[in-house]
Amino acid sequence: MSGLTHFDGKGDAHMVDVSDKEVTSRVAVASGCVKMSAETLEIVVKNSAKKGDVLAVARLAGIMGAKRTADLIPLCHPLPITKVAVELHPDPALPGVRIEATVKTTGQTGVEMEALTAVSVAGLTVYDMLKAVEKGMVLSDIRLVLKEGGKSGRYEAPV
Repeated sequence: MSGLTHFDGKGDAHMVDVSDKEVTSRVAVASGCVKMSAETLEIVVKNSAKKGDVLAVARLAGIMGAKRTADLIPLCHPLPITKVAVELHPDPALPGVRIEATVKTTGQTGVEMEALTAVSVAGLTVYDMLKAVEKGMVLSDIRLVLKEGGKSGRYEAPV
């Protein structure tokens, strides 16, 4: 299990000890999308979904998801998040909604999982709010776009 930090010498899963790591400023950006029909996207754009403002509710859900990541992912550390920004943009070219989340902290471990969770929860919320109209929507392309800070420095996903 060499190189996998969440396993000990016996191969058992464990939470990584970050107590000796330096406290640094950290940021992570993740993105993804919800693909849907043009007709369903029109409901989003016109803000005429029966459950309410799809993009506003999904934005709040994404923020809440980032804050609850340690409750959802078993080996994540609970972190003092200093910023969560979730942006959702209708994209007729998909057609669907593009999602981007930025999460910041000052701490001993990164916020990649929080950014990925924010995108995932926002996407799931878009699905939930529109499922009565279209059950075949697809959440896709959820990935880490950027991370800065910590020992490994900067990572930027290839375009």
